[in-house]
Amino acid sequence: MSKPLKLLIVEDSVAISQNIATYFEQQDAILDFAYDGEQACQLALSEYYDGIVLDIALPKLDGLGVCKVLREQANRHIPIIMLTARDTLEDKLTGFGQGADDYLTKPFALEELWVRCQALASRQAQHLPKTLTLGSGTKAICLNAERQAVKRNGQDIHLQPIAFQILKCLMEAHPRALTRSELCDKLWGDEPTNSDALRSHLYQLRKAIDKPFEEPIINTIHGVGFSLSV
Repeated sequence: MSKPLKLLIVEDSVAISQNIATYFEQQDAILDFAYDGEQACQLALSEYYDGIVLDIALPKLDGLGVCKVLREQANRHIPIIMLTARDTLEDKLTGFGQGADDYLTKPFALEELWVRCQALASRQAQHLPKTLTLGSGTKAICLNAERQAVKRNGQDIHLQPIAFQILKCLMEAHPRALTRSELCDKLWGDEPTNSDALRSHLYQLRKAIDKPFEEPIINTIHGVGFSLSV
């Protein structure tokens, strides 16, 4: 079973947002919503999304401005599909020029929007590096996703599958911290879980990654979440 997509829907029309939500939730998508450009930037820069559906005509900051902010400030490429009534070639070129990955004009078919979101998320996943390397000296950590292998300071580290995924998520997000809810979303999607499960896997990860070394690299940031210190 494939992991559900987590998407941010940025649309000031409640009716359109509700229509998208009804169809997308039937496809097991996990959705957040923003109704103006400033809220969209705040969510997109603080949470992890597989893609963003972004209307252009928004209060406070329009979709082109949102796209520009995300391309300048986000620490990863977030797939963006622009959703708008503006359908001229010039409008589309402007959207792509600000960093949009795809463009769909209103009115649109929900089935097509969903397929385009899936395609963008899949394309982005294929471009993620297979080997992640951070830090230096005793804090140097290397993770190979294909071989499911981890080394710290050149020393092989054996991790259980969930602990491996937690480390991978933290390395991909570095230097940004991940909240507990983000980690749970990435690990289990919308399947019910509890904080004890995450706490247990984090304990196992710390035991393997930090205990054999003088300096820990997994930080708990109270009131925020978890990050790597490398």
